Amino acid sequence: MPSPRFLSAAMRIKTVSPTTEEVLVEESFAAKAAILNRPRKLNSLNENMIDRLLELYMKWEKDERVRMVIIAGAGRGFCAGGDVAVVYLLGKSGDKDRGNTFFGKEFRLNYILGTYEKTHVALLDGVVMGGGNGVSMHGKFRIATENTKFAMPETAIGLHPDIGASYFLSRLPGHLGEYLGLTGTRLDGADLLSCGLVTHFVPSKRLDDLVDRLGNLNSGDPDVVSSAIDEFCDVVCPGDKSPLHRDAIDRCFGHDTVEEIVQALEIQAGRSEDEWYTNTLALLKKMSPISLKVALRSIREGRQQSLFQCLESDYRLVVHAVNATHSTDFYEGCRALLVDKDNKPKWSPPTLAEVTKEMVDDIFGPFHRGEKVSELLVQDRERNSRSLSRL
Repeated sequence: MPSPRFLSAAMRIKTVSPTTEEVLVEESFAAKAAILNRPRKLNSLNENMIDRLLELYMKWEKDERVRMVIIAGAGRGFCAGGDVAVVYLLGKSGDKDRGNTFFGKEFRLNYILGTYEKTHVALLDGVVMGGGNGVSMHGKFRIATENTKFAMPETAIGLHPDIGASYFLSRLPGHLGEYLGLTGTRLDGADLLSCGLVTHFVPSKRLDDLVDRLGNLNSGDPDVVSSAIDEFCDVVCPGDKSPLHRDAIDRCFGHDTVEEIVQALEIQAGRSEDEWYTNTLALLKKMSPISLKVALRSIREGRQQSLFQCLESDYRLVVHAVNATHSTDFYEGCRALLVDKDNKPKWSPPTLAEVTKEMVDDIFGPFHRGEKVSELLVQDRERNSRSLSRL
């Protein structure tokens, strides 16, 4: 009698699940699977889901019988990000500390995944944005399909690309990381494969067979897992409409400041018939000026930092955003894009020129004495030390 198909009751859900559980669990031999099950919200992560994933991942890492962990999403999306609309509401009600705690827990999960001792496979069949990248990009294997839609759109809501994105974006070829982090440009599965953000491309019609193959491997050896995934892969290349204009990106996004990047785009837009330059300028002009400057510095500094250091910095930056120490852009961006949905944010400061170096320096500096921050702690696992960081 054939064994039941791995993930048969969870990942294959294409409509709303009858269960109220927001993280489902399945297992097969030496593999465990976590399925994000909030399909009406495109599986955006709330605090309960993060708590549950932290519990599962720590338990599975200690279990010698578990050799591989798979994460997938129910419905049309993998994960549309962290549920920042809840953080917005908490902040507006005066409970900013709880909003900061949400981010601290999320970053702790990102760090555990980035240093995980078990082989990790993320099935990115659908939307993967913001916090969805935090629970996938730091793992060993990331599998895209023709349905995958990637973005780090934080500068549109007054944040910066967080969840350790300064670590993986800064390690992309050329200045692609700056381009993706500042503009929030969307990429498809072929784009992601071409720049290394995913490790494999598997057509969605083959995912059922792939997960069965992985579930029956009884191995977590990365070479064995990779070879198994290869059996289901397609060779794909970016299409004619791909935004990955590598030469143009490096020409414009390699400059030292956001102002210089904008100027380079304006010069090229005046010289070239390529609409990419004007389209990219239009994207940048929609974004929060302070977020653009913070994002650029974060990605540039991330090139020289460990994942641990990147997440430490991320937490410091989001606390400033949630606490509105220098700008209310996080609240204005959430209002305009997620709450009222008028798509007309009024940024403060409203221009790049009004975002001073001193302002950005202070955002990247240490917390001021007496400033209230979360007490959630995470160990620096990269150095295998006992030192703890406040996240």
